[in-house]
Amino acid sequence: MTGDSTMPRHRELGLTDSEYDLIVEKLGREPNAVELAMFSLLWSEHCAYKHSRKLLGRLPTDGPRVVMGPGENAGAVDVGSGYAVAFKVESHNHPSAVEPFQGAATGVGGILRDVFAIGARPIAVLDSLRFGELDSVRSRHLLDGAVRGIGHYGNSIGVPNVGGEIYFEEPYEHNCLVNAMCIGFAKTEAMVRAAAAGIGNTVVLMGATTGRDGIGGASVLASAELGEGDDAKRPTVQVGDPFEESKVLECCLELLEKGLLVSLQDLGAAGLTSSAGEMASAGGVGIDIDVAKVPLREADMEPFEIMVSESQERMLAVVEPSRVAEVRAICDKWQTGSAEIGVVTDSGRVRILKAGEVVGDMPVEALVDGCPLYDLEPEAPAGWIYGNRQTLAPSADSEATLLALLAAPSIASKQWIFQQYDSIVGSRTVRRPEAADAAVLQLPESGNAIAVSIDGNGRRVACEPYNGTVEAVLECAQNLACVGAEPLGLTNCLNFGNPEKPVPAWQLDRAISGLAVVCEELGVPVVGGNVSLYNEGPDGPIYPTPVVAMVGELPNPAQTAPMGFAKAGDAIALLGPFAPTLQGSELAKQRGELAMGLPEPDVAAVAAACATVREAVRAGRVASAHDVSDGGLACALAESAISSGLGFRADLQDLRERGCSPEEALFGEGTGGFVLSGERTELEALGALVIGEVGSTTIELAAGDRSLVIGLVDATEAWRSLDARAEAVA
Repeated sequence: MTGDSTMPRHRELGLTDSEYDLIVEKLGREPNAVELAMFSLLWSEHCAYKHSRKLLGRLPTDGPRVVMGPGENAGAVDVGSGYAVAFKVESHNHPSAVEPFQGAATGVGGILRDVFAIGARPIAVLDSLRFGELDSVRSRHLLDGAVRGIGHYGNSIGVPNVGGEIYFEEPYEHNCLVNAMCIGFAKTEAMVRAAAAGIGNTVVLMGATTGRDGIGGASVLASAELGEGDDAKRPTVQVGDPFEESKVLECCLELLEKGLLVSLQDLGAAGLTSSAGEMASAGGVGIDIDVAKVPLREADMEPFEIMVSESQERMLAVVEPSRVAEVRAICDKWQTGSAEIGVVTDSGRVRILKAGEVVGDMPVEALVDGCPLYDLEPEAPAGWIYGNRQTLAPSADSEATLLALLAAPSIASKQWIFQQYDSIVGSRTVRRPEAADAAVLQLPESGNAIAVSIDGNGRRVACEPYNGTVEAVLECAQNLACVGAEPLGLTNCLNFGNPEKPVPAWQLDRAISGLAVVCEELGVPVVGGNVSLYNEGPDGPIYPTPVVAMVGELPNPAQTAPMGFAKAGDAIALLGPFAPTLQGSELAKQRGELAMGLPEPDVAAVAAACATVREAVRAGRVASAHDVSDGGLACALAESAISSGLGFRADLQDLRERGCSPEEALFGEGTGGFVLSGERTELEALGALVIGEVGSTTIELAAGDRSLVIGLVDATEAWRSLDARAEAVA
């Protein structure tokens, strides 16, 4: 944490002059080096949410199935029979942009700890990734490192990666996005909260030793824009050890099962500073920490370094003194370190000691909750602020257009990536990546199953933040409906640019408003989330990218619908309020025609269509189900054909009669559309519009005066074309 000696220390650490003055006011004196370092972290954007917290209050967080909501390490919902599912998604964007392997790996490790910190066993991981265009050397480097890091950590610890999404767009060239999600499963009665309690109770640090890796990550790295020379920030990136985390995980779960812990908190961003401070704040108590008792891997570490280190695979627990010996014995059994480093007090202060000598003394309220919260100054842009580049001529015929869309890196199959992940370890996976619209996991303990989807199209949100965010939530709901699941709760990761600038502030404000309204209308509570701001590079901000992840419940894991057609002779139908346009579409992108504007989705109509599809899937009335998203109806139909190896014939004339142009009918995008297959009478009884029939070796589509015929082999080669590029990426 060294820098320009001519710059005041607090500015080096990311604090403004007014924030420093407020710290002085709250302390009644100048902060010392330890205190300043701790304040800089807990008052950083990454920890304090000082530009977003006021906006997040708009989100609906209550629901009849909510077990844990915002403010805990992870959210959780009741899935019956005394069990709960925990889930959360978080970002590791800036670390991954600086050092992609470790940045992505520790992102997985951190989200796993968030879940088992509340007593839930991790059972699945998903990831949402964004990189620059695949023809960029930098993007290929970041992609390769991030994918290897995700695979390394998840595969090593034995948690399956069951799905996710990957987009390639130019605005992510400098600042990639790596969002990791974890799903956990637990007995509801065994779950634990992070609030410290019990005056005189012992504070125990468990897991790996503490080093200098990750120092300043939350303030220096995660709460500032990236720019030239960011390689110098590599020391702020944490280094992960999945084998150590595996031991810590099993140790913590055994301790919780035996009721030996009063509370538990993981050490992630801001390290001991965050975990101790937040535990004290949540419990309304004080905490003393003696840094001389913290096991170190580097003997000469200063107290401030120990308190702000973000070394991985560490947990902080509050334990009754009479149970400390038993806790440490179980730690020894799992060959994971443990040390008594502090005590819970009634002082309402966080005190840092070194061999009994006080080296830092701060009120909990000032440290954790005293950061000023800022009002945004949003301003809508005058027009499209991002670049446009043409890769497909408007004159391209329908066949060439469909093949170009299927081969687009954001649409094409990602199997060459998913194959690097273990998707079935743990024996809960029912639907593997790209087999269905949502991942499906069986829960034999509770007798049912869950489905999970993670979505977010930053390009469309850039066109209109409110409507684009609503679309992302609705796409999650549609994906769940395709496998027969009903939404229980939602988590999010809000990835945006610098909130101190008018346009990113406007994007953030509009997106959160859209998220709040659509979740309220759907009756889906937001049980947690993460905010990642200052995602900008030298050329400007990323696309505003609210990533949303939804967990749903289904009664029978065997009764789900695949995305691929089932058999020749089945009818193909379109269901839902699908009104496609080329605004914000992949085709508009390839033609270099992106601009502001996006139609407002009909939330009630989409919700009704989701209910119809969900019940039809559960009742076995459809043979396949797939939502219409990127690339429009032509791509959705082609994906169902490719997945099954069965071609089809379809006529979109009825859709044309709704007012769509031929191009819109084929390639336009929008919410609310489902491609279903099955018996014609069943599909018509659902109110679906029959548009074609399964069975051929070709893809044949007609839309007024535009039609196309493509061999299924050619379509499959285009969709799987990223496989052929894998060597260039690796």
